[in-house]
Amino acid sequence: MNPKNYTGPLGAYTPQTRGNGMFKEFDATELYCPKCKRSAPVRKRLLIVLPEGDKYEYLCAVCSESVGTKIDRQTKPVTVIV
Repeated sequence: MNPKNYTGPLGAYTPQTRGNGMFKEFDATELYCPKCKRSAPVRKRLLIVLPEGDKYEYLCAVCSESVGTKIDRQTKPVTVIV
C-alpha cells in the first residue's frame, strides 16, 4: 500500500478522492505499424520542445516508420529571455 495514496493519521487508511484517476501518463511499448501490418515495439524520439511540453514521435523498432506522437506536459515551462 502506497502511503501517498491515503490521508489521515497513521494506522487509519482513508482513500483520497480524486477524480483524475490513478494514472496520469502512459508510455507506449508497442503500437500497430501499418507498414509491418502488426504490433511492433517502438522507440521514442524527441521531435521538438514546445512551450506546452516536449513533443515525441514513436517509431517502429522494426522498420523505423512513424506510428504516433505524444506531448509530454510534465516538463517545466521554458522561459525565454530576449
